[in-house]
Amino acid sequence: MSTTRSLEEWVPRTKLGWLVKQGKITSIDQVFANNWVIREPEIVDYLMPDLRHEILDITLVQKMTDAGRISRFRVLVVVGNEDGYVGLGLGKARQLRVAIEKALVDAKLNLIPVRRGCGSWECRCGEPHSVPFKVRGKAGSVEILLIPAPAGTGLVAGNVAKTVLRMAGIRDVWTWTRGETRTTINFAKAVFEALRNTNRFVTPYDWTKTS
Repeated sequence: MSTTRSLEEWVPRTKLGWLVKQGKITSIDQVFANNWVIREPEIVDYLMPDLRHEILDITLVQKMTDAGRISRFRVLVVVGNEDGYVGLGLGKARQLRVAIEKALVDAKLNLIPVRRGCGSWECRCGEPHSVPFKVRGKAGSVEILLIPAPAGTGLVAGNVAKTVLRMAGIRDVWTWTRGETRTTINFAKAVFEALRNTNRFVTPYDWTKTS
């Protein structure tokens, strides 16, 4: 109820926001098809009311200032609709609730489309249950390779990677990793970068989609 009320009271600050508010843009696919940049989290709330989120990590961090030592919560959140869209966000605040809200806003602003497919030669079912080809992502010392897997394989990955992949709508995949995967932030960022890289290649299948 509160979300609905806040969307009704939302006053857009960008051209994209006004187009969404006026009903001229009705789906998130149109936003990415026109390469628009999302600068307001309300745009995502408006176009994707079924978006879900999950907290990946909560850490208490400290910083020395002239006034002394300040402790803050650092929260890592992943959002997604489990159907081709995922976002990753980081938030810091003295109060945990505020840090979670900041992380959610950051994740919505970092929302990306994920190209899915059936890139496994063992399957070839044509359903978007895995990645269409091998993709690699890197963050810090962590590097991950996503390998297409046949239907029914499941997510052969660490817990953090499983959550990000599930939020993106990937159901079957093999992974290869190296580096300090115990660092949750870098591990999640590496998976997120790999999913982003699924859109950096144009396959012969995509040629038929051009109008």
